[in-house]
Amino acid sequence: MGWVEEKMKSTQIRQILYQAISLGMIISSALMIWKGLICITGSESPVVVVLSGSMEPGFKRGDILFLYMNKDPIRAGEIVVFNDGRDIPIVHRVIEVHEPQGTKEADILTKGDANKFDDRILYTSSQHWLQQKYITGRAVGFLPYLGWVTIIMTEKPIIKYILLSALGLLVITSKE
Repeated sequence: MGWVEEKMKSTQIRQILYQAISLGMIISSALMIWKGLICITGSESPVVVVLSGSMEPGFKRGDILFLYMNKDPIRAGEIVVFNDGRDIPIVHRVIEVHEPQGTKEADILTKGDANKFDDRILYTSSQHWLQQKYITGRAVGFLPYLGWVTIIMTEKPIIKYILLSALGLLVITSKE
């Protein structure tokens, strides 16, 4: 009987190792895809979720935006994502571009489509214009409503923990 028990224990250890390696491969694949998107799009955040209604009716809360960033000058009318040190990036439309003579850098003024006033009050201390270095990407496409998953998990963390626990149990209890 000792041989059978030893064989079962060896099989269980192999199965646990196989599951751990599979989980590691899933996580590594997701990170590689994300880093690949960063390289391809030139944006440090190639996918963002619209978190407020400031861009309605063009983009609604919960829409997912795909971003791209290149060296072309930013022009009025483009929808950009900027982050000047905040926790959450902001998605707004460029309403004015000021290009001082003799410089390659442009100063940018943005505004949410649904907002009455421009974003000067959102910029960091006493800035009247947004510097181009704070632009993280330009919107090139979107998927409506799919970002609600992220919003719900952020606003109701218990749902996130339940979902992660269920996925963890699924990985642990799967046989292959």
